[in-house]
Order: sequence, then structure tokens, then C-alpha cells
Amino acid sequence: MSRFDLNPPSPDQRAVLEAGLTADERRVLLQHGTEAPFCGVFLDNKREGTYCCRLCGLPLFRSSAKFDSGTGWPSFFAPFDPAHITLIRDTSHGMIRVEEVCARCGSHLGHVFPDGPPPTYERHCLNSVSLSFVDANASLPDPLQRGDADTGSA
Repeated sequence: MSRFDLNPPSPDQRAVLEAGLTADERRVLLQHGTEAPFCGVFLDNKREGTYCCRLCGLPLFRSSAKFDSGTGWPSFFAPFDPAHITLIRDTSHGMIRVEEVCARCGSHLGHVFPDGPPPTYERHCLNSVSLSFVDANASLPDPLQRGDADTGSA
């Protein structure tokens, strides 16, 4: 069970959070789009810290789980907490994939594939615009003011 409040934002909170998104963030997070490969701001990020949901701030992945998959999108082999990710069968584009969305706000993050490195053999392939980054030992974002924004080093 997550130590973070996974209840969705209220309609008023959601409206405020969505108002702060760029057009590209809205297209990916809210309309399940995809950013072009090899252009995301976090693709080559090597800093230590935590990747969080761009919309609601929920921690999603630690930098220690990031690896270079060669696909053009930031890739991770394990989530911060499996309860923070919701997996959805995606049959769009004539193929079967597993979409990942934020378990708290439902924002589109990317897809997970069974071809990653050990120990999980998972490749969580994410859009940079779906994420925010918090440096190690800095406080995690708490845009919903729920008091669960400790440091990302946990």
C-alpha cells in the first residue's frame, strides 16, 4: 500500500493543475498522445532524483531504475511504487500494448513492455512531458497540498 494519497484530485484541483499545462503537455497527458523520440528533456538526464507525474506530482520512478533503452524515450525497469501506476490494455494503432497512466490523476505516461533489463525485465517507456524531476534529497512536489511530499530519496 502506498504511503501517498492516491485519491484523485477534486474537479477544482484538476482544473487548476490542467490550466498550468502547455499545449504539448495537454496533448500527451490528457489526450494520450506521444512526444517524438529523441527529443524529450529527460532522455539524457543523468542526475539522481525522482521522476514525478507532471500533472499531480505523484512520484513515479527513481533515477536508479532509469536505463538507456535506445528507443528515444526515457526508460525505467521498475516504478517508484507499483501502486502509483495503472496499467491499461491499449489496442490502438493496430497492436496490443500496455498503456501506463498515473494511478492518482489518470494522466497518460507511456507504455510498458516485457523487454527490459533484469531484475524486472520491464521497460517503462515514458514521455518526458508526462514527467517532472526532483533532485535527490529535495522535497517532492505536493500540488494537491496533501502533506505527503517528503524527499525523493526514500
